Amino acid sequence: MSVAHYFDTMDYGPAPEADGPARDWLRRHEARFGHFIGGAFRPSAEGGTFETREPATGKPLATLASGTTADVDAAVEAARQAQAHWQKLGGHGRARHLYALARMVQRHGRLLAVLEAIDNGKPIRETRDLDVPLVAWHFLHHAGWAQLQESEFAGYSPLGVVGQIIPWNFPLLMLAWKIAPALALGNTVVLKPAEYTSLTALLFAELASEAGLPDGVLNVVTGPGETGAAIVEHPGIDKIAFTGSTEIGRIIRETTAGSGKKLTLELGGKSPFIVFEDADLDAAVEGVVDAIWFNQGQVCCAGSRLLVQEGIAPEFLMRLKRRMETLRVGSPLDKAVDMGAIVDPVQLRRIEELVAAGIKEGAVAHRAPVALPEGDGSFYPPTLLTEVHPSSIVAREEIFGPVAVAMTFRTPDEAVMLANNSRYGLAASIWSETVGLALDIAPKLQAGVVWINATNLFDAAVGFGGYRESGFGREGGREGALEYLKPDAWANRRPREATPPAEPADGGAQGFELRAIDRTAKLFVGGKQARPDGNGSRVIRSATGAVIGEVGEGNRKDLRNAVAAARAAESWARASTHNRAQILYYLAENLSARAAEFAARIASATGTDGEQEVDVAVRRLFTYGAWADKFDGAVHSPPLRGVALAMHEPIGTVGVVCPDEAPLLAFVSLVAPLIATGNRVVAVPSERHPLSVTDLYQVFETSDLPAGVVNIVTGGREQLAKDLASHDDLDALWVFGSKEAAAAAERLSAGNLKRTLVDDGLALDWHDAKAAEGRIFLNHTVQVKNIWIPYGD
Repeated sequence: MSVAHYFDTMDYGPAPEADGPARDWLRRHEARFGHFIGGAFRPSAEGGTFETREPATGKPLATLASGTTADVDAAVEAARQAQAHWQKLGGHGRARHLYALARMVQRHGRLLAVLEAIDNGKPIRETRDLDVPLVAWHFLHHAGWAQLQESEFAGYSPLGVVGQIIPWNFPLLMLAWKIAPALALGNTVVLKPAEYTSLTALLFAELASEAGLPDGVLNVVTGPGETGAAIVEHPGIDKIAFTGSTEIGRIIRETTAGSGKKLTLELGGKSPFIVFEDADLDAAVEGVVDAIWFNQGQVCCAGSRLLVQEGIAPEFLMRLKRRMETLRVGSPLDKAVDMGAIVDPVQLRRIEELVAAGIKEGAVAHRAPVALPEGDGSFYPPTLLTEVHPSSIVAREEIFGPVAVAMTFRTPDEAVMLANNSRYGLAASIWSETVGLALDIAPKLQAGVVWINATNLFDAAVGFGGYRESGFGREGGREGALEYLKPDAWANRRPREATPPAEPADGGAQGFELRAIDRTAKLFVGGKQARPDGNGSRVIRSATGAVIGEVGEGNRKDLRNAVAAARAAESWARASTHNRAQILYYLAENLSARAAEFAARIASATGTDGEQEVDVAVRRLFTYGAWADKFDGAVHSPPLRGVALAMHEPIGTVGVVCPDEAPLLAFVSLVAPLIATGNRVVAVPSERHPLSVTDLYQVFETSDLPAGVVNIVTGGREQLAKDLASHDDLDALWVFGSKEAAAAAERLSAGNLKRTLVDDGLALDWHDAKAAEGRIFLNHTVQVKNIWIPYGD
């Protein structure tokens, strides 16, 4: 082609990036790699290998070791031996190492970017201009947290050995997201990269060792899903951090149940991209390009559901189709292409099958008229599906490819309903020139990240993570750092001792004296006392075995009614923080007025000092009244002309299962922080000593607490805990009691991936303010939503 031809046609010419250094690195290793354990490459214990291929050509790239249980054992042992020394190095020492890793990434940026493009199939301009700079920034940012750890995270310690499993869509960036906070805060790591895309993790480990990272601090074990399962199941690992599909995340939740492992899950998404009629349409079209055709649509937070206001839908879709005609698909190493290759033929077939299913259900497909590269590579054209019904499979399921589905809405309320009509809740994008409208919609969306007039923005200082079946936990920012720490105040907990039931007291001869009027405490549901569904009751005995009352025997239906009542009280989440504080103070005031009565009840039931317990309970209510209008979010300053608002949002409806010790104080300590931050609660009080909690009904009724904010179901703790865990309309569950109840709660919560907080059968000193109140619980009562707001045009 001549220069004149290009001036006449304005066609792009090829602009290939040289791949020599990356190919040389592969040749130096003879395209064969073992696991990186204890600072060196080593073969698989059983000699197993697998082949990794280049997505753009289908040709083999390298042969990798296939990890076994023995390999994971070796990696965990190396990490365990290094962890104490790494922690002892101190925050400043670790900060220097993370700074060295950041500088190492910058020095070898071109090599890392090219290898990532070859191994993953994404365009070189994305790996070079986005992935590698963000990787370096994550290590620089977390070097800062290491330096500040002693002051900013006082009272917290590293977890120990962390198992991390990362996906194939952002291999190098996900590595940085995972290992930077873990290493910064004193943990050591066993990392499993995705089977399709392991090469940049192995290169990073090799370069990190050359940069002085101590042996055993970072270990990389390659292999298929079975290798990841071995990491998840390993008893020597203290935390699992997983990014991947919701289905695998659910299996991991079930597998780790009862193990004591801390868990964060960053899972799938079906993110809405909402375009209002006053939006800048050309800017929104470019937003769609970045939302769904970036990285071939293989992005968990891809804006794959286009929700366009009816009045502008025809014009917007016409402009979008016209823009699609200019997209270029080609070699990932061509700096002038918009899309590269799909990671593997297996993923390509899934995309094709889901699109075919959507068309069968009535969707109309528009594919960009692009020429796909010939050969054995895996390529798919940019695709837009219109006339999609909200119940269609392509509107519900994550396609994970370059496919957008378009629907329309009439009003902002309908936009919110359509946006939230998903089991996922990872991200959302709002396009409107009316900032008031955008900021009104953002809090209503069930998503962990919301971008306004932007999409797919990321920063190390701004947390990322989802709601609902998009997982729990955050990566990045302060909230992400906390995921790799444990409170020192909980370090000395001991297994809860099983207390045998009190023996029935000998009532002696029955005479004709006047007896107390029989009283059976009911349940408390929707602000009213309610009889249990089964009309059953259980006898409650004192510490000496005397009968002191009866309570209703709650069951699954009672819990269902209580959850429905809590859902109906959603206005509590929108109440002002001042109002919530005032009501907590009222609760403390009214409990204090009846302190002698409650103290006598506790002393009779437990044989302990009731006055002290009531006094601490009143103080705790005051504490959370104080926190209600002070537990705020933050304003971040990411590298754009704008801000990111880290908003503390209540989790929603939370189940709480209380222990037997300190029956009133434990109940208050668990329920008060939740209602202080706007949650609604379904609580199961102490099974043995529930009467001090059922006596609270009148306190609630006289303290202006709205109906449904606190609901109480008495009965057998173990079964009620299981029923709550199985309830898919519950957003979170806290279980403090037996180890068995904790394990069952975690296992059964996998149904809707509700968040859990359990004590694993380890007793807490509820009188100890350091262990039983404040941020140590408040951090579990909220989920952080980050709203990105650009300035100006």
